[in-house]
Amino acid sequence: MSERIQDILSRWQASIGLEVHVELTSLETKLLCGCTLSRNAEPNTHVCPVCLGLPGALPVANREAVLAVARTGLALGCAVERRSTFWRKHYFYPDMAKNFQTTQGPVAICMGGSVEVELDAETARERPDAPTLRPAPDGGYVTRIRIRRIHLEEDAAKMVHVGGAEGRIAGATHSLIDYNRAGTPLMELVCEPDLRTPAEARRLVEHLRQTLLALGVSDCSLEAGSLRVDANVSLARAHAPELGTKCEMKNLNSLKSLHDALAFEVRRQAALLDAGKAVRQQTRHWEPTSRRTIALRTKEAFDDYRLFPDPDLPPILISDDVVERLRASLPELPAEKSARYVSQLGLRRREARMIAADPALASLFEAALAVTPETPATPEAPATPARDLATTVANVIVNLRPAHGCLAAAQVRSIAQLLHDEALTFAQARDVIDAVAPTGEDPARYVDAHGLRQNSDREELASVVDDVLARSEDQVAQYRAGNTKVVGHLIGQCMREAGAAGNPKLFSALLRERLDAQGA
Repeated sequence: MSERIQDILSRWQASIGLEVHVELTSLETKLLCGCTLSRNAEPNTHVCPVCLGLPGALPVANREAVLAVARTGLALGCAVERRSTFWRKHYFYPDMAKNFQTTQGPVAICMGGSVEVELDAETARERPDAPTLRPAPDGGYVTRIRIRRIHLEEDAAKMVHVGGAEGRIAGATHSLIDYNRAGTPLMELVCEPDLRTPAEARRLVEHLRQTLLALGVSDCSLEAGSLRVDANVSLARAHAPELGTKCEMKNLNSLKSLHDALAFEVRRQAALLDAGKAVRQQTRHWEPTSRRTIALRTKEAFDDYRLFPDPDLPPILISDDVVERLRASLPELPAEKSARYVSQLGLRRREARMIAADPALASLFEAALAVTPETPATPEAPATPARDLATTVANVIVNLRPAHGCLAAAQVRSIAQLLHDEALTFAQARDVIDAVAPTGEDPARYVDAHGLRQNSDREELASVVDDVLARSEDQVAQYRAGNTKVVGHLIGQCMREAGAAGNPKLFSALLRERLDAQGA
């Protein structure tokens, strides 16, 4: 099944929906009890009668978990319901000791909403209807994905299958259960099947992850499992009145797995439909080693879970005042931050998006711009405005990260100033950063102590250029004959003459000035 997704989608329309599960790792306790949230504690040490489902134990809802979900919904344009309820979803599996999951019913804390996601030109190209999407400023497109609901529920325990390949149940000799995770507050974002391609689904999860990180509700670690995705996909003829039969893939724990599982499933379903066969509604599992999905079970129906309101938990009531306080507490979101970096600071869209998407990078960027230089400004050497340094600071943060450790804001500002003043080359800056990152030393002091500061004195460098050209008759003749590549050789000669302290950009400019004048 190697047919291109783009070719398949010219015959069939894929409808892809996602359920994004997010552990609220910003909280201290579980959803329905006072047990401490812990990811790395000894197994079964953060448990109590409530999360173990012992008879007679009564749950109490975590207020902060409710507020975190409501705040997330406001950031994603949802309506915060003033009254919602907890329900019981019954299933019988060892990871839920009480044999039902506490979740929410038809009315969740947040309903409706949508997000606008930017697609680059390559991602959008897989969609036959790409030209109908709204164009983005950088040449891509913007697509709108509706959010059906955002609800709150409890996570299940962690099962460890011993003896199976990659820790999976297939081939395992026995299973162990760690109930530390049972009862962890879990937020679930349910998206409408508005996605059309696997690449688009991946981009949506990236967008949601960036938003959740900015809100600070979760660390959104795919590796640790605090962000997991269930994806469903169905194929139907374009403009068909109904969706096709869907299949769902559970617990996709990386962006690559999400993309590859959906791509395989689109190809698998297309092959069946092209052959005149029916697609069976199933829950399927993605096998990353064999790069295929396999059937787990027939998809459950709503009635199979015997859902009904939880009699032990009162309704969730959220007042208008609380909603307005939450709305006022929303931070600047990545898309807004990126737009500000472009419009106010002159950053390129690529660097602006990369920095705005990562709260740690955005904090470092803004702190570096706010640093007061150690050397006071004078009329002869005025301070460089932050806006003029912004592009260079962004370049340092995005492209010059140290091999170990991390840079302080003052170090970023110092390196950016050295580059802005052409006192340091980009290649030198990498070495300087690796040297000062572990120690916290000021890069400018390090550069001066090791004699690395570039000489940009035009008169001094012009003298070096004249000396080099005087003894480089062959290279001068080649340049006049049209071989401009010899300038690189001549720059090297100038750098050696100046003891590697000369500004190579200025050497290049001076050489071309002299050579062009001589050839005129």
